[in-house]
Amino acid sequence: MPRLLPFFPAIFVVLWSTGFIGARYAMPHAEPLTFLVMRYVLALAILVLLALTTRAPWPARGPALHAMLAGVLIHGAYLGGVFLAIRHGLSAGITALVVGLQPMLTALFAAGFLNEPIRPRQWLGLALGLLGVGLVILPKLGTGAGGYSAATLLPAGVAVLGISIGSIWQKRFVGGVDLRTGTALQYLGALIPTLIGALLTETMVVDWTGELVFALVWLVFVLSIGAIFLMLTLIREGAVSSVASLMYLVPGVTAIMAYGLFGEALSLIQLVGLVIAGVGVAAATHRRRSAAPVPRDIGGPSPRGAEGV
Repeated sequence: MPRLLPFFPAIFVVLWSTGFIGARYAMPHAEPLTFLVMRYVLALAILVLLALTTRAPWPARGPALHAMLAGVLIHGAYLGGVFLAIRHGLSAGITALVVGLQPMLTALFAAGFLNEPIRPRQWLGLALGLLGVGLVILPKLGTGAGGYSAATLLPAGVAVLGISIGSIWQKRFVGGVDLRTGTALQYLGALIPTLIGALLTETMVVDWTGELVFALVWLVFVLSIGAIFLMLTLIREGAVSSVASLMYLVPGVTAIMAYGLFGEALSLIQLVGLVIAGVGVAAATHRRRSAAPVPRDIGGPSPRGAEGV
């Protein structure tokens, strides 16, 4: 596992970017919260089965509640907010621009609550990343009705705050929980408010087509399990602000995928934005080598703590 860790950021960005492609396939056939309920239920069932068959340890009540709250924020608030904003008329470009504030917010929260130092080079990287995201989505800003209203901007704001605070919560309170059981509890936490929202606001009618089934299977296994496992591992192993900066690459990678799959236009300015975002992420995630290794207390526990998230 340690040998593969350097490849995790690139794999995470590619997998996370496919989520927007999967949503495009699924949304014509199911309402957003209804689709998320199905996604969470399937992911929860798979993870519980995995935890039981591998005899993964379940956390005590306190850490379990923290894991569920992290799930409410990372999955429920983020995905629910994005889908609701777009459904009520906010253009995809504006939604991406609002969500693009996440790395900046996460860095501020990490500095305040986790005492993670943010050096000038990292601030420069975060600023370049935000500029790159702006260039990538610039061609989309003038398309669509825009949909500026409380019903659209409020869910988008909830989404960006949810994943930012959720990442901090995960790092601060769920660091010692096993990855399998911790992620299962996250989806249980996300499922409860999402199901309530779907019951209150949607018909929950599903058009079972091949596209919907493919999108559901892909998003459950590749995103809800694969990409989330990678993200939680990266949060555990490094600085939260550095992990958040990887999100700057998602709009550009998604634009390239949409160009290949749907024939969407990919302009030169978007490619320039992707390069600038890449430079920003490289600067924000750069870690200086320490002059000497930190000595370990041979008789004490590993400084990483318990295995898991």
